[in-house]
Amino acid sequence: MKKQNKEVLYGLYNDEEILLDAIKVANKDHLDIMDVYTPFPVHGLDPLLGLEESRLHIAGFVYGALGTLTAFGFMTWVFTRDWPIIFGGKPYFSAPAFIPITFELTVLFSAIGMVVSFYTVCGLGPGTENPTLDDRITDDKFCIAFDTAAYSNDQLSKLKDFFKQTGAEEVNTKMI
Repeated sequence: MKKQNKEVLYGLYNDEEILLDAIKVANKDHLDIMDVYTPFPVHGLDPLLGLEESRLHIAGFVYGALGTLTAFGFMTWVFTRDWPIIFGGKPYFSAPAFIPITFELTVLFSAIGMVVSFYTVCGLGPGTENPTLDDRITDDKFCIAFDTAAYSNDQLSKLKDFFKQTGAEEVNTKMI
């Protein structure tokens, strides 16, 4: 993966309500937010950032359907073609007997498929190195980050003023 070198100006906030108010001000001022980092999910953040709803649930349904077809198809093949044995008075093809295994493989395929899809889409696979702006973001701080390449020196001073006006506790710059 190619390493990116860009300078990021970011402000740290102590409360999610202050962060949400700051994002509203940034949207009103037409500032281009690079990203927002929070230690836990903040309700109402996605619409403010213009993010669409995840389509991961669609992939989960497809993976689950694949698991259902795999389980039901395999057991049908085993009990009707490969090893047809009548046990317990049941016929060769007994759908109620297949339900527990079918359910388990549906859940297994769905869970593993969604995890692999999530990691692939987010670029979180093995060997990836994700830069962090500040270690406190994963603990108790909230962050708004701006890519400084899109702004002139005069606009950067306005961004720093934006952070002060919106209640940022700290304003820092970092190369990532």
